[in-house]
Amino acid sequence: MKTLYIVRHAKSSWKYESVKDIDRPLKERGINDAHLISKFLAKNIKRPDVFVSSSANRALHTAVIFCENFGYPLANLQINRQLYSFSDGYLVKTVKALDDNFDSAIIFSHDHGINTFVNKFGNKPIAHVTTCGVIGIQFDEKHWKNIKKGNTILTEFPKNHK
Repeated sequence: MKTLYIVRHAKSSWKYESVKDIDRPLKERGINDAHLISKFLAKNIKRPDVFVSSSANRALHTAVIFCENFGYPLANLQINRQLYSFSDGYLVKTVKALDDNFDSAIIFSHDHGINTFVNKFGNKPIAHVTTCGVIGIQFDEKHWKNIKKGNTILTEFPKNHK
C-alpha cells in the first residue's frame, strides 16, 4: 500500500514584477495558509516518509513550513527541479520514481499538473485544487512505478479551516 499527498504551493505574490516566475515568493496569506493546513495535517495523518518539492520558491517555502510543522528534517527535503512544470507528466514521473522503501510521500508542486494528476489517479473528481490544497490518494500497490487508479482519501483546503 502506497499513500501520496499532493500539495499545491501556497498563495504566491505577484507584487514583484521584475522577479522571475520561479522566484516568486509567498504572500502573507500563503504563509498563514501553509501553517494552518500543515498543523491540521500533522495532527490528523501519519507523517509521510519523504517530502519532495518543486524548486520554485513558492513551492519550496510551502514545503519548508510543512517540514517545520511535521517535525521533518529540512536536510531530508528532496528538491526536484522537474516538478517546476505545469503538466502532470513530470509529477507522474516523480511519483513513479519514488523509492519503494517509502510507503508514503508528500509532494509540493503546481496548479495544472496537480489538477490533472489527482483526477487521473484519484477516484473523486476534483474541479480545482486551490493554493495550499492537499489531496491524499492511496494506491493498492507495493511499487510506486505500478500506481494506477487509487482511492482519494483526503481533500483539504484552507477555506475549510478558517
